Amino acid sequence: MAKILTITNQKGGVGKTTTCVNLAASLAATKKRVLMVDMDPQGNATMGSGVDKHHLKSSVYELLTGEVEIQDAIIEKSPAGYDLVGANGDLTAAEVELLQMPRREFRMKMALEKVRDDYDFVLIDNPPSLNLLTVNALAASSGVIIPMQCEYYALEGISSLIGTVKKINSRLNPALKIEGILRTMFDPRMSLTKDVSNHLVEYFGDQVYRTVIPRNVRLAEAPSHGLPAILYDKSSRGAVAYLALAGELIRKTTQEKKLAQAAQQED
Repeated sequence: MAKILTITNQKGGVGKTTTCVNLAASLAATKKRVLMVDMDPQGNATMGSGVDKHHLKSSVYELLTGEVEIQDAIIEKSPAGYDLVGANGDLTAAEVELLQMPRREFRMKMALEKVRDDYDFVLIDNPPSLNLLTVNALAASSGVIIPMQCEYYALEGISSLIGTVKKINSRLNPALKIEGILRTMFDPRMSLTKDVSNHLVEYFGDQVYRTVIPRNVRLAEAPSHGLPAILYDKSSRGAVAYLALAGELIRKTTQEKKLAQAAQQED
């Protein structure tokens, strides 16, 4: 059964979509079965996966509004190496339509339940805001990965996001937790970067990934070629970092499964 993870931050420009695309590609490169769902009307994760958002046969919009089943919306083996449910500007209308629908917060959860056994990981990219689309993603997920830059204002933003996660956990999804905090666009030459990084580790401990994503030109260039960094330049520091993150996530997930199995045997 797939581990469903939402990648989100209410602050824009922190490497959210970059993380979703490159982590999905890195997990796929390790032979994991991966589905990525683009919940952002900008469709950047779709384009970054090598799929033209303007020519989608079916998208997240049709999926959420019930016009298609998820099996019909999935693009199998996108050029980036994983399965994809894409998004485009049509999705901006979905939030208004969802307001009139039953179980509007659980539309994505209900859709993913039908294919959850087909994947090891499902990664959901989100818009940089808290709206009904993001709520759908959080209600469907077991964990949240929070990409953030190590700067002062990011600390304030992460406090707000963690508050949101707690509310979703108490009201809609008791299984939801912070999966991990990912330091992105990391420049160790800046003293502020190191100070904020140290504060994060001090406060959140093991919830902060050991892997750090550096500022990297190849990471910035790759989306314009419709490729994740591992396919654009696999030897680049950015590609290597996301492969390391994938390894860290796989090890953590494997350990969690072993602990869960041990607990069941004791019962």
